[in-house]
Amino acid sequence: MLNQRTNELFMRLAADASSLQCLVSEIGGGTVLDAGIHTRGSLRAGIQLARLCMADQAEILIAPCDTATLGSNNAIFVCTDEPLKACLAAQYAGWPVQTDHYFAMGSGPMRAARGREEALVELKLVESADTVVGVLESDRLPDADVIAMIADQCSVAANQVRLAIAPSTSIAGSVQVVSRAIETAMHKLHELKFDVTNIVSATGHAPLPPPARPGDTVAGIGRTNDAVLYGATVSLWVDCDDDAVEAVAAKVPSNTSADYGQPFAKTFKQYEYDFYKVDPMLFSPAVVTIHNLHSGRTWNHGKIATDVLRQSFSS
Repeated sequence: MLNQRTNELFMRLAADASSLQCLVSEIGGGTVLDAGIHTRGSLRAGIQLARLCMADQAEILIAPCDTATLGSNNAIFVCTDEPLKACLAAQYAGWPVQTDHYFAMGSGPMRAARGREEALVELKLVESADTVVGVLESDRLPDADVIAMIADQCSVAANQVRLAIAPSTSIAGSVQVVSRAIETAMHKLHELKFDVTNIVSATGHAPLPPPARPGDTVAGIGRTNDAVLYGATVSLWVDCDDDAVEAVAAKVPSNTSADYGQPFAKTFKQYEYDFYKVDPMLFSPAVVTIHNLHSGRTWNHGKIATDVLRQSFSS
């Protein structure tokens, strides 16, 4: 079970919070790991948040990359042999966690326990859980009402809610968001009606941008999204008929979207800072390679947009 496995990781991280430069608190009965709001957080904390997001079904590390091409000398590299569970059951930020006084983008295996998203039901990724684990992207800690709402929607007691949280302007938050390269490709393929259960393994890497100024949430969201949209490269290993790949391969990269071509912060502003108004086809990697184990054929589409990355990372 995804939540049970992830809870084991969460409890280890909570016990090691001080070395991760994180803080642990109890809010409304739930346990909250703060990785960047009232504490500086760390690169290690960012990697662990990404692992929580992916239900501990992936390897995540920081690796060097080509600064001239990607605008950064560090990249986040992700590898998984469970892409369906790691990305669509857990990592996809498909839960807008919202009350009258709070909003955060919610991800992690708690989504599978909630089970209200159409894709989770369609792909049979819903699970029951005694304890749920999630990751929130926000610059504010949740309050007791948020904990109660999550507990209610996941059908668990409030004291069985575990949340990790960091803003996109923090070190940990930046790492966590940039770790989503594979997830964006998986979600895009699902939107294109490709049978994502045929995706066997995946790798992805994207540049780690310089941090935005604390409190400048739009810049933080912009830079981390640009790292994926204009700088991420994803490789997928699939096992299916070539015709199924041929029908979608060229449509997966972000450059097929009408909203492609400028830093995401500008696009975000044009849509009044509402993620759900942005063309959903934009949220995908810059470059996608698909290897078909069934036939031995490979498809490669997309391009790195160095000019946009430089503009975003230096703004």
